[in-house]
Amino acid sequence: MKADAELEHNGRQPRHEKDGSSHISVIKTIEADEKRSDIEYEISQKEINLEKLQRIASTGIPEGGNLRATVWKLILGYLPPSRDLWEKELSENRKKYAKLKEELLLTPSELARMKEEAFQSNEHNNAHSDTAGPLIRHEISHEDHPLSLGKASVWHQYFEHTEIAEQIDRDLQRTHPEMKFFSGESSFGRKHRESMRNVLLLFSKLNPAIRYVQGMNEVLAPLYYVFSTDTDEKNASNAEADSFSCFVLLLSDSVDHFCQQLDNSSVGILSTLSRLSDLLKANDEELWRHLEFTSKVKPQYYGFRWITLLLTQEFNLQSILRIWDSLISSPFGIQEMLLRVCCAMLLCVKSRLLSGDFAANLKLLQHYPEINIEHLLQVAQDLTPDTSYYRMSS
Repeated sequence: MKADAELEHNGRQPRHEKDGSSHISVIKTIEADEKRSDIEYEISQKEINLEKLQRIASTGIPEGGNLRATVWKLILGYLPPSRDLWEKELSENRKKYAKLKEELLLTPSELARMKEEAFQSNEHNNAHSDTAGPLIRHEISHEDHPLSLGKASVWHQYFEHTEIAEQIDRDLQRTHPEMKFFSGESSFGRKHRESMRNVLLLFSKLNPAIRYVQGMNEVLAPLYYVFSTDTDEKNASNAEADSFSCFVLLLSDSVDHFCQQLDNSSVGILSTLSRLSDLLKANDEELWRHLEFTSKVKPQYYGFRWITLLLTQEFNLQSILRIWDSLISSPFGIQEMLLRVCCAMLLCVKSRLLSGDFAANLKLLQHYPEINIEHLLQVAQDLTPDTSYYRMSS
């Protein structure tokens, strides 16, 4: 509840009260209650209809409780549609995560100590054996020696990731600094940063071709926040494990954007930015021409950050959660809906962009102004798709 209150205080955009605003507020409350009932009904079914759930969730998931956490896990594919399998799947995934942490995040000396304790325990169990033999002298293998320079050395691998861990720590200090949930030196803030650090470091170790890329902390933050504030205590206490799995699932169709070697490929970020430009051209050629040829503000200057970080640096957390409801639940797919939202962001500030030069437009798009999120998402939903891309893909 404290976290929800903090999000409300820090994240919600100011309301501009007008005549009849209380009436609108009542209508919104009724709509939210109806939507909550609809979602609760869908996720209470023995076999969940994911398409139906997506349709409801894409219009926004009501705050509070554990609705958003459960729906995101379902639609991302972390929870199976069959409710009977939830407990088994969660238990197995959380155990796998704990094992990965033990194998990859412990220092080599901690790992060696655990092995030694296990060996001694085994020796103790065999102490009363009838077979007598010489005492065994344990030696440290070359790979386990801290001074070993070999690439197979566990210490070499450990030190190699120390620099990455330091970068992650610096980035986590800058993650939503206005919120006590993520920042500060309280045990509360430190605990959350430690959990997020584990997730990002583990992802880096399991994906050596990509490793950790600055900004991944921003993508992880909404997932971790939603799962940590789940009102189900067991789920909240396992937010780290659940966040790791959902982080991997969320990045699965966009992870190539983080790989510099693929920038110029059909799955790289430059291809995706080109699709954004084509989508804008298909929906508003006047604005496209102004940005492309008059003010010369290319998508690379603003869209790179928008797309790779799933808009997490353009809006406050409250708005990000609402946008992600639509991204994650979109029948178009996350990346397609993301491009639609990015295009809608351009259309929603069209008049300012048309009157601006390179410097003014660059500043506007790199510091996107406050906007009615529901209006933005409706514009994104109503866009004409860029059919040239689909013809090329088919």
